[in-house]
Amino acid sequence: MSTLKADDPRIPAIQSRIRVVPNFPKPGIMFQDITTLLLDPKVFKDTIDLFVERYKFKNISVVAGIEARGFIFGPPIALAIGAKFVPLRKPNKLPGKVFRQEYELEYGSDCLEMHVGAVASGERALVVDDLIATGGTLCAAIDLLERAGAEVFECACVIEIPALKGRERLNGKPVFVLVDSQ
Repeated sequence: MSTLKADDPRIPAIQSRIRVVPNFPKPGIMFQDITTLLLDPKVFKDTIDLFVERYKFKNISVVAGIEARGFIFGPPIALAIGAKFVPLRKPNKLPGKVFRQEYELEYGSDCLEMHVGAVASGERALVVDDLIATGGTLCAAIDLLERAGAEVFECACVIEIPALKGRERLNGKPVFVLVDSQ
């Protein structure tokens, strides 16, 4: 759940721009589509600004974005807070030596990879994605960063699906979320 004030006018606007697509990518999944949010420049900027306001004075040196939608939100946050951006990619997309972490999704399994050397021991990291559902993807991201020696400060997501209890899989790692799914 968000720690923002309930009366922040940016939150309802963000919520209203998220389209729910039933039965995508598989039957029974209610896909939370952020592409409709991206079509409104003011709401997209407000989304980024809310994260920047939270993290600009937290001494974060790494923003790790989860492929693919973490690549949309992560880089502008990283630039605004003066941190580097580290992409966490699907398998076989990064050249060179990588850390690899497999994980379970709410509708299957997948894998994340990160370049060896992208993160130095002791760096303070923020993990960014569009959504927390079962928590599997965020767990994989946290594992990758911690194996490299980073301290994961927090995870930041635009949307949470509370019914899937993804937070419970994160072993107490804080998650900051702007809106809950409808």
